[in-house]
Amino acid sequence: MVNQITGDRDAALSAEDLAALRENLHEQRLFRREQLQQLTAAAAPRTQALLDRRATSQTEVRVQLAASARMVLADVEAALSRMDRGHYGACELCRGPIDRARLMIVPQARYCARCQHVRQTGPLT
Repeated sequence: MVNQITGDRDAALSAEDLAALRENLHEQRLFRREQLQQLTAAAAPRTQALLDRRATSQTEVRVQLAASARMVLADVEAALSRMDRGHYGACELCRGPIDRARLMIVPQARYCARCQHVRQTGPLT
């Protein structure tokens, strides 16, 4: 199958690939929603526990975990939206294709490996 974005056979996603990726994203969305519910329920205030340093530390960890879960959930939702609009698999910076192998590992990826590297480390010289 030829990739609709570039015509490159190596970057192509088959209908089966897209179905598997969509299923993976739906599973991730469900997992992150459940994770957020559990973290929110665990954060219910306990008067005595709030005075305890250990409880404060645990609360800080839950807050960080919840923030991370919300970020991943947003990425998953965005990937599903790109699929629905027919824009899935295109880098949001260079508009080139995101390698099939990268999407199979990180289905919510927004950027090709090169652009992701640039975003994390700064421009290549």
